[in-house]
Amino acid sequence: MKIKHFLATSALTAGLALAASAQAGEITVVSWGGAYTKSQVEAYHKPWVEKTGNKIVSEDYNGGIAEIKAQVEAGNVTWDIVDVELSDAIRACDEGLLETIDPGILPAGADGTPAEQDFIEGTLHECAVANIVWTTIFAYDSSKISDGPTTMADFFDLEKFPGKRGLRKGAKVNLEFALIADGVPAADVYGVLETPEGIDRAFAKLDTIKDQVVWWEAGAQPPQLLADGEVAMTTAYNGRIFNAVAGEDKPFEIVWDGHVWDLDLWVIPKGTPNKDLAMDFLAFSTATEQLAKQASYISYGPARKSSSPLVGKFHNKDIDMGPQMPTAPENLTNAVQNNFDFWADNADQLNERFNAWLTN
Repeated sequence: MKIKHFLATSALTAGLALAASAQAGEITVVSWGGAYTKSQVEAYHKPWVEKTGNKIVSEDYNGGIAEIKAQVEAGNVTWDIVDVELSDAIRACDEGLLETIDPGILPAGADGTPAEQDFIEGTLHECAVANIVWTTIFAYDSSKISDGPTTMADFFDLEKFPGKRGLRKGAKVNLEFALIADGVPAADVYGVLETPEGIDRAFAKLDTIKDQVVWWEAGAQPPQLLADGEVAMTTAYNGRIFNAVAGEDKPFEIVWDGHVWDLDLWVIPKGTPNKDLAMDFLAFSTATEQLAKQASYISYGPARKSSSPLVGKFHNKDIDMGPQMPTAPENLTNAVQNNFDFWADNADQLNERFNAWLTN
């Protein structure tokens, strides 16, 4: 009897193990790398893996929808969930490249608020759910520039502040920055950009620093450019500069004037064989607690209102994270919200002109 019981118990245990193994899955999560992906790994990936027993393959990219489009059109989707900018999310959805997302799968806020009321206005879309509010600022090394710049006009002033400038290689944000530096109030930037004369004006302003620009593409590059002394100042994602200051004790200063804030959102490429797992990860990672936890690793604002009261200190230093967020009132004095409709409609045309401008 004991032998039979042992065999039966062993068989049951083995069966459960096989069942668990069979049920475990794997998804590929694609994001921007560096300190940002690290914040997602700590706040999203590890807790989800621990909770579900599933696995995550993490991949990095430099943005855009070209790779998503190529995979979907080839019928060979290997990316299960991708972190994208808002204009790319809208465009990819319009082109039929993404799965639609039922907001009913999203958990209520920690305070019981239904998800559709808890997410900040404009952060839930047909094919995308936001996780963070982030921004592009410019920064400098205070150990090398003692009386540093304070305005976007200073960034473009090579006489007052000589030295190389770092800019992201693309039209978006650079055109906005150029107009702000040329005296256009933040609130009027897109009204000016919607005219041919306004576009000409932005490129003319970029002409004034073109010969002194070092172009970057990946978010990890600007802090390195500053650290290596390759540039006097550079545009950058605010969280990358904060991470260099808080995590590596770099003497970098952020200038908030004229910053262009935006959203990052999760999207699921149409046709992924792991759609259900991807949806589960999306819902888990955008819960109140997960978004608040991410904000303890990097200074990007959570997309949920219920997360804000839970945002406290940097994860391993006595630094209040609230004032580091793009949405802190004092940081919004002369800020621009990215106009996703404008970029969804004009990205191809303006990037084509930008690329031609680069080679002239």
